[in-house]
Amino acid sequence: MTMTESMKNFLRDLPKCEHHVHLEGTLEPDLLFHLAKRNNLTLPSGFPSTIEDLQYKYEHFKDLQDFLDLYYAGMSVLLTEQDFEDLAWAYLVKSHDQGLKHVEAFFDPQGHVERGVDMHCVIKGFNKALSRAENEFGMSTKLIMCILRHLPTKNSLETLKNFKPYYEKGWIDGLGMDSTEVGFPPELFEECYAYAKDNLPEGTLLTAHAGEEGDSSVVTRSVNRLNVSRIDHGIHSADDPEVMKMLADNDIMLTVCPLSNKRLNVVQEISEEPIRKFLEYGVPFSINCDDPAYFGGYILDNYMAVQEAFNFDMDTWITIAKNSVRGSILDTERKQVLYDSITDCYKRYADLED
Repeated sequence: MTMTESMKNFLRDLPKCEHHVHLEGTLEPDLLFHLAKRNNLTLPSGFPSTIEDLQYKYEHFKDLQDFLDLYYAGMSVLLTEQDFEDLAWAYLVKSHDQGLKHVEAFFDPQGHVERGVDMHCVIKGFNKALSRAENEFGMSTKLIMCILRHLPTKNSLETLKNFKPYYEKGWIDGLGMDSTEVGFPPELFEECYAYAKDNLPEGTLLTAHAGEEGDSSVVTRSVNRLNVSRIDHGIHSADDPEVMKMLADNDIMLTVCPLSNKRLNVVQEISEEPIRKFLEYGVPFSINCDDPAYFGGYILDNYMAVQEAFNFDMDTWITIAKNSVRGSILDTERKQVLYDSITDCYKRYADLED
């Protein structure tokens, strides 16, 4: 069904929260080559040599590992505090224009520290951009540090301990875990999450990527073994009614990334996303862009893709938007501001809905 102009405008204006975006995954080809030149850096052998070739590669991943190989190679251009600030700011400007009001952004410190980049310049650069978005756009922002599954657990725990002072300063608000699920089960990281629960400030979010490549049992084990209160991706939760019930009963939000799933062949079409099932079971979820430079779109592009696949009415979108606020790391006052802005948006468009 063709989407009406009214619905397009409504989705653009609808206040949005994003909980699953990797700042390193917002590195567009033009910025990547610009930073390589600015830093006098020679890109790895075999890396695409032009913006056009790199964009083509972005659009033709075989699977998650194929993406990750290019992703980590591309990160090599990020060296200075200014690089990290420029990267995050470009994402924030683009997303602000698409109705983003709150963001909880991921970053991968191990991917930088192991290259010899000072951890202070990484987090200071990101925080400069986030603070600027708060001041200039009125956006609320949080930063979530991810540990990398494919690196030794000992390295992850050491990294977490090294970054503890930034948690205590309020510069980092959560702990996540990403990279490939295959071969790296949640149980390997119990010590890391136990350390986070016992040593990081009260209220620190614990989340983990699960149920993207892995089956629904990885979701359950992440909740039970790691004590996470959020699951990133989690679409294979829909394969097991008991897992769905567990998520709904415990109000555990999934951070769903439709265009990412399609680009990485997790689903063949957006219509295969189990979004209707999540709504049916009362499983809270938000819609996110994941690594938008690589996966074909930012947050509004994902909203539009979902609408084209499912033809939701405005009431359904209001439910999705309000659930994404409810699951955010925000105080009651800020949540109410966002709830009110969502209601105001609905009122502006309700009479125009076909």
